[in-house]
Amino acid sequence: MPDSGTKLVASNRKARRDFTILETFEAGLVLRGAEVKSLRTNQVQMADAYARFGRHDAWLEGVHIAPYSFATGTDQPDPDRPRKLLLHAAEIEKIGARVAQERLAVIPLSIYFREGRAKVELALARGRRKGDHRHAMAERDAQREAARALGRQRKGIVD
Repeated sequence: MPDSGTKLVASNRKARRDFTILETFEAGLVLRGAEVKSLRTNQVQMADAYARFGRHDAWLEGVHIAPYSFATGTDQPDPDRPRKLLLHAAEIEKIGARVAQERLAVIPLSIYFREGRAKVELALARGRRKGDHRHAMAERDAQREAARALGRQRKGIVD
């Protein structure tokens, strides 16, 4: 997750529900024209987004950045076009190999600005099945109940 020196633009809440997050990393995002202004006004949807790794490059697909309404000219980029991710060659090779070997997905968790530059928080993730969802919900409920019990105990409330 981005730290305090950043401005969050969009987060993919569905990703944390549908996937088990194994590892996260940050990548830069190549944008064209008024896409930056659209991002600054939070006009982005990334519900079904994913990253695709080639031999020497990585691409973010499925992200919809709405056209900026005040932009002039006819060279508006396609809102659903694939956008290049900026990663070091060693990172691309490492992540691509891990995706191929372990059959993992690379999904964006959030898009944000850090020091004026658009960044994407990507995650190596494994898809959850229906039983996994139930297990995760039961685990979360158990942790919540334990935290409540500890809170009551600290306050001196006895059941």
